[in-house]
Amino acid sequence: MMDLFSDIEQQERDEILQLRRELEEANRLYYVENAPTLSDRDFDEKMHRLQELEKAYPEMASKTSPTQHVGSDLGGSKFETVAHRYPMLSLGNTYNKAEIEDWLSHLPSGVEIVCELKYDGLSISLWYEHGHLTRALTRGDGVQGDDVLRNILTISSIASLQTIAPIGMMRQVPDFLELRGEVLLPWANFERLNREREAAEEPLFANPRNAASGTLKLLDPEEVRRRGLITYLYYLLGDNLPETTHYERLQLARDWGFPISDAVRVCRSVDEVMDFINFWDTERRNLPVATDGIVLKVNNLQQQKSLGYTAKSPRWAIAYKFPAEKQLTTLRKITFQVGRTGVVTPVANLDPVQLSGTMVQRATLHNEDFVRQLNICEGDHVWVEKGGEIIPKIIGKVDDAQCTIHDDFHFIETCPECGTKLVRVEGEAAWRCPNSATCPPQLKGKLEHFVSRKAMNIDGLGAETIDLLFEQGLLHDIADIYALQKDDIATQEGFGDKSAEKILAGIEASKQVPWARVLFALGIRMVGETTAKKIARRFTSIDSLQWATLEELTAIEDVGEQIAQNVMAYFLDEHNLDILLRLRAAGVQLIAAPEDAINAEQQSVLAGKTIVISGTFAKHSRDEYKDMIEQYGGRNAGSVSSKTSFILAGENMGPEKRKKAESLGIPLMNEDDFLTMLTEN
Repeated sequence: MMDLFSDIEQQERDEILQLRRELEEANRLYYVENAPTLSDRDFDEKMHRLQELEKAYPEMASKTSPTQHVGSDLGGSKFETVAHRYPMLSLGNTYNKAEIEDWLSHLPSGVEIVCELKYDGLSISLWYEHGHLTRALTRGDGVQGDDVLRNILTISSIASLQTIAPIGMMRQVPDFLELRGEVLLPWANFERLNREREAAEEPLFANPRNAASGTLKLLDPEEVRRRGLITYLYYLLGDNLPETTHYERLQLARDWGFPISDAVRVCRSVDEVMDFINFWDTERRNLPVATDGIVLKVNNLQQQKSLGYTAKSPRWAIAYKFPAEKQLTTLRKITFQVGRTGVVTPVANLDPVQLSGTMVQRATLHNEDFVRQLNICEGDHVWVEKGGEIIPKIIGKVDDAQCTIHDDFHFIETCPECGTKLVRVEGEAAWRCPNSATCPPQLKGKLEHFVSRKAMNIDGLGAETIDLLFEQGLLHDIADIYALQKDDIATQEGFGDKSAEKILAGIEASKQVPWARVLFALGIRMVGETTAKKIARRFTSIDSLQWATLEELTAIEDVGEQIAQNVMAYFLDEHNLDILLRLRAAGVQLIAAPEDAINAEQQSVLAGKTIVISGTFAKHSRDEYKDMIEQYGGRNAGSVSSKTSFILAGENMGPEKRKKAESLGIPLMNEDDFLTMLTEN
């Protein structure tokens, strides 16, 4: 192996391998987790560097390199995976207008270019067969995608076009028609969603694109509908379409009633292209949705065909990315806010400035180390950026400030809400208020977390209602919820008998919430939804969990020593024990239902096995099979690798997964054999 690379400098060989790892992980976080860690520009710069190195050292070529395939959103999907009829590739892009001119100069003489806005959303492919909408596929890995039709039908403009009527003899709908576009979450809906997540102390979406992607993969269409997605379509494919240009096909789609953007222009010169780019670089700030650039496409379809494709991009199209938007403003004051878990966060209060269609007045400063690294203080002129990371952030300051951080910035020593002395855990960047028993923001945060949809799901008890009842002295802790009476609620301003009855009905219904969700709802630090499920499978009641040892807890998958210590500390607090007694008396489920209880022997059936699910099933849903795998000690995985133990294969198994399983010698198991294996054990 070393001989193969003997002519390559070790540093550059290592850089190629490291870039591949970084880009694959960035793709996974962007497409699957909807939690990007790299900005678009940083990602593109790393990709371009990798392309340069691979070109310089062809010995290092690999079909699995991220330069040879598009990022995939197929990681562990709960939807049916379907092969695309035409590959769904990504666009090459640039941040440099000179490179746009260079690209144009290599095209045939006199070519027309269609310029369009590059909407920052999730790619979608709509299939119409004999005029009826039959599929709605995500990009997936470019070869196959997830069918999210039931969620796409929550978008009103598409729901009204489940059937297309022919328009005139020359515009008959072909037997097969595909429209491609972007699914978007408008700014107003994105900000509302993040306000809700902030109140519940859930991770905020970085930008509308990630929010749209996460929304489209939800299993509850009604929640998808509530969030308010929209779509713009930008490409039309099909047999026997009379139009010979891309622009004409867009107009045909518009005639059929499809949502096509008005921001489309046919350009015949470099100057016209640059005019379009320059106009929208400013005007996009007034749009209701996020855009991050301009797409340029060769208009003539025959010329598109002649130009062809690279491994992952069409040669007849390119995207120009707008530079990250930033504005200069003044940092007026640094204040401090306390979160649900007691973390104290410094916040920059700014002179109002408009960024990406919204007025920004506040930006998080994360923690003390972040502030000191930026070396900022009150009165500084600072740069605020959104760009790909839509949550506002301060990226630096103008060097005209007279003060220094050493003289002027002091992180507070006591909690701004309750006066308790702050503590800083070794190894952590955050200062924390340890007074979880009486600190108001922590108490209200715990109440809001307890009633949230993924926890006890108590309808009607939102953040404002909790704040009102807390201020009235009716709620101090989560157990107080079950002591509320009708008059306590109905007599409050803005409430009445009906709203009170609705809240009380939600409280009563929450008594049937299963044990795993109750454990999550308790708000034990670092015990999230998934961790709570795993703990609840091992300890099937609050009583057994109370006496769990460190060794028993850390033996649970993904439960490290810090989480185990937090669980044990929870039961050493007399206030928590009192709350649990009152919850038990109220009838809250603090023990697993008999059908949910799995003994230790059963939990070891799939221990150490990594299982991939692919296809559709007759006896249980994919979600149910995922739960079974976890309940019986296995691990779910979204992609096939050498570590895969076997594939639970249903009908219409993904062809790429099958091909890779065959190449690696990984066995397939049907659902009957899988269920038999569980029941026999």
